[in-house]
Amino acid sequence: MAPESSLNAEMSKKISFFGLKGLKLWVWVCLIVGVFIVMILCILSLWITFRRKSRRSSSSKFPFNQIPRVSKDISVDRAGLQNPNPHPESLYISVNDKPTMMSHLGRTKSSDNDTLSRCSSVNHHSSHSGDEEGGGFGSVGRQYGYGGAVTASPLIGLPEISHLGWGHWFTLRDLELATNRFSAENVLGEGGYGVVYRGKLVNGTEVAVKKLLNNLGQAEKEFRVEVEAIGHVRHKNLVRLLGYCIEGVHRMLVYEYVNSGNLEQWLHGAERENGTLPWEARMKILIGTAQALAYLHEAIEPKVVHRDIKASNILIDDEFNAKLSDFGLAKLLDSSESHITTRVMGTFGYVAPEYANTGMLNEKSDIYSFGVLLLEAVTGRDPVDYGRPANEVNLVEWLKMMVGTRRAEEVVDPRLEPRPSKSALKRALLVSLRCVDPEAEKRPRMSQVARMLQSDEHPFREGRRNRRSRSASIEIVETKDGSLDPTVPETHNTKPEKTCE
Repeated sequence: MAPESSLNAEMSKKISFFGLKGLKLWVWVCLIVGVFIVMILCILSLWITFRRKSRRSSSSKFPFNQIPRVSKDISVDRAGLQNPNPHPESLYISVNDKPTMMSHLGRTKSSDNDTLSRCSSVNHHSSHSGDEEGGGFGSVGRQYGYGGAVTASPLIGLPEISHLGWGHWFTLRDLELATNRFSAENVLGEGGYGVVYRGKLVNGTEVAVKKLLNNLGQAEKEFRVEVEAIGHVRHKNLVRLLGYCIEGVHRMLVYEYVNSGNLEQWLHGAERENGTLPWEARMKILIGTAQALAYLHEAIEPKVVHRDIKASNILIDDEFNAKLSDFGLAKLLDSSESHITTRVMGTFGYVAPEYANTGMLNEKSDIYSFGVLLLEAVTGRDPVDYGRPANEVNLVEWLKMMVGTRRAEEVVDPRLEPRPSKSALKRALLVSLRCVDPEAEKRPRMSQVARMLQSDEHPFREGRRNRRSRSASIEIVETKDGSLDPTVPETHNTKPEKTCE
């Protein structure tokens, strides 16, 4: 008790400090501690205020807490783009007796020199420049002869304000002005994902604005999928993603506008009024689609499985170049993964059988869908048509039946004039049947498909006749009198072989 009483006595002593008299020691200790605490709180308050101001100034450029995750591994493939011939071949066709020049699929190099515009979302100067090189890769790209004119970037006049390393961040007001407040007159298409509008930016560039519906987070999911799948990639046969809008619950994607409809409209819909799509144009569109898929499957890491290859997702420009679009169902697949298991999604008639039955997905599923798409272009028929007789409802099964009864020449779209040559028809049917082989491992790679479609030689060796196979695929060979004769090959080679003359 003695030490405690002595401490109390000491703390109760009255001392003078800074001219103040009569205050006890414990009062002075409390005052000093209180002043110290107040100083600490003032410093913290000043620091927090400064941080808030800095965050507010930076968030006026882009809301960092809303930046979507983007796969940094996907990059532009620049391999195999050099071409000693600066003038690629040109091909002329006629639609409704009006000549249209169709240049071969070529590489377009555009330089983006973005300057200040009157865009409502920007009040500062910034600049951005970069090269965008569409193009295939390896031998597929070289087969087509890259070249072409330098074209202006659709983003000229729009300042680069995205922190994702690509594209532009548009405000809701920007896109409302571009689409006339999302007018019904500007609707290009709609589905379960949302609505696509035609719009015009302040610099005069026409765009397609995909407004995703906010169905329990589905818009956010599809937004992230498309940004991860094609945000960084550039290829002449992939529709270009120009930018995006993240504002409140709104999620919108801004694409380049492709002005001549899609393949489904040309084969079955409104574009048929402009004339029947000629054989050369159909093959150019299919080869471009094959090149785009080959790029997604084989030239970038991680590879992209589109999962919804169909005619309505193949956009067409005024020179009949294909632009693969709609990556809302796409999946990324690492090189170490042979497949992934996921919920079955896609369009009935195009879905690969092994994916529909097991949910196991890889790039072979896209190859099957492409085979169905190729048959659709050759025959002009829908993949599944319940308006036809029972044995003709399924396009793949009907075509195999026609080939098996030596009536392959009868499958060509009856509206086609002039009709394709026998060798061109044979090549297309051979490739399509290999793509829809029920055994996924026997389907060729998309780079092989692109080479086979553009080759003047038959993609498979002739002369193998009267042999049975466990596979349901059918190989077509020519008989001596020039007619088409189906045979069932013993094996399926994934590599194309030259024809024995």
